Amino acid sequence: MLVRMLPEPTPGEKAGANVKNPSDQLHTLRDFIRWGTSQFSLAELGFHQGMPSALDEAVYLCLAALHLPPDFAPDYFDAVLTQEEKLRVFEFYRQRVEARKPAAYITGEAWFAGLNFHVDERVLIPRSPIAELIEQRFAPWAEDAAVSEILDLCTGSGCIAIACGYAFPQARVVGSDISMDALAVAEDNRRLHGMEDRLELVQSDLFVDVPEREYDIIVSNPPYVSTAELATLPNEFEYEPGAIALEAGEDGLDLVIPMLQSAREFLSDNGILVVEVGYTQPALEACFPNVPFTWLEFERGGQGVFLLTAEQLEMCQADFDAA
Repeated sequence: MLVRMLPEPTPGEKAGANVKNPSDQLHTLRDFIRWGTSQFSLAELGFHQGMPSALDEAVYLCLAALHLPPDFAPDYFDAVLTQEEKLRVFEFYRQRVEARKPAAYITGEAWFAGLNFHVDERVLIPRSPIAELIEQRFAPWAEDAAVSEILDLCTGSGCIAIACGYAFPQARVVGSDISMDALAVAEDNRRLHGMEDRLELVQSDLFVDVPEREYDIIVSNPPYVSTAELATLPNEFEYEPGAIALEAGEDGLDLVIPMLQSAREFLSDNGILVVEVGYTQPALEACFPNVPFTWLEFERGGQGVFLLTAEQLEMCQADFDAA
């Protein structure tokens, strides 16, 4: 069910002219956040792409429309909006409800591991629990000072690669993706974070064209949604580049299996492979019942992220090659 919140703005309205709308009764940030939360709930929006609830998303979009930081003090939520500001908030809310457009694509930004990134419809919206692992510098599986080479496969917006660059300032980082569109967004973020000298971006189909080095950490959030599951996702996912960034065949393992087959030759002897496979975890375990996957746990939620050491990959190489 869609809720019609505002008529399509006329040129005069876009210029800030007075219009008949709920702003006659809404005046403060608190008013708009409460109203937006109600509208989002009534519209039965999906919250799977960054924001956990209607309230969080109403706060985020309201502050973004007003060019205020996400940590804006609640003490100021009783501040009164101007008519022009009200129209900007309404427009963001209108896009979210009527078009069901994800919030990150409305604002053009997303947060990952405490860092701000540019995003648009050429890349997935960052939301991986791997952020928590990066913030912990992959402890206890990686020795901070010993990490000098990192590879992020299927880098998308570059958020994982750039976050790794912050976590390991001594390391060189490579971010690879098959999509040139995604790499263009990653390039924007590389400049945004001043990592032109430390982050190398490469177009590659998994390992095919990545620099041949011994990486201490290979990390990836690859496509892992099965064809059947993709058809069941909420409407908001239609904005994401699903065919190239989400879908991974009948069982969701079309990229993960080749990754496992080749990873060992690109890892240092003490290196680790960390991959998110989400809800395809059971399918992966069924495919490789003898592989000792370590399934990581996260304080902030999330599942389906495994870790394998170089030694474990080498021990299970025959299983991978037989798949």
